[in-house]
Amino acid sequence: MKKILILNKKEGETPLEALQNFRAKNKDYKDIKMTYAGRLDPMASGLILILTGEETKNKDKYLVLDKEYYFSVLFGFATDTYDILGKVKHSDILENVRMLELGKKIKQNLKYFTGQFTQQYPLYSSKTVNGKQLFIYGRNHEDVKLPKRIVYVSYLKFLKLRKISGKTLLSIIEKRIKKVKGDFRQKEILKIWLKKLSIKKSESFFIASFKIKCGSGTYVRDIANSLGEKLGISSLAFSIKRTKIGNWR
Repeated sequence: MKKILILNKKEGETPLEALQNFRAKNKDYKDIKMTYAGRLDPMASGLILILTGEETKNKDKYLVLDKEYYFSVLFGFATDTYDILGKVKHSDILENVRMLELGKKIKQNLKYFTGQFTQQYPLYSSKTVNGKQLFIYGRNHEDVKLPKRIVYVSYLKFLKLRKISGKTLLSIIEKRIKKVKGDFRQKEILKIWLKKLSIKKSESFFIASFKIKCGSGTYVRDIANSLGEKLGISSLAFSIKRTKIGNWR
């Protein structure tokens, strides 16, 4: 048996579902103790490390490894989860926004998200406060002070910017959210997206792509949300793919 397994988590899966699906297809691991070292949100895809047997006792040393991601940011909408699997809180009309101008502003503001900086935990995260995970506060509409932590980004590169129509955007979001199983408020969230984009089918929105290398504990979707705040435009993480953990890729 391998001590460390490298799995490619699919979009829509939770890390636990990815582990269970692997176990179901590999009967040799049926009765072997296994755990995943590090989470990935349901809408994110890419590498997760699975530890087996005695190696599960060493989980902490894998949790602190640096990560690498490719991700994209959708401008025009902001949600309570900072990605598409969330309730839309704000939306903008971008008809007066020019691609070249937006690209320049993005490059100018990347300095705020490189090096060492303070990042606030997203409300919809598994961070525990007073014995309860933050996302539970969110679902119950309870007030909670969001904790902060120091994170480190060693590399952040803006790759490209493209336009997408509201009609195409709605089709993509519907398809992707329907991949998610379990209770993530999918039906309610899809209704909101349908309502918002049904009246914006002819409008255009922008999607920017990036590559990032960061320390453990960095929330990429928070960077996506915060970048929009710097630019004065609603934004969210449209896609996230993890391509490297430590030396594993």
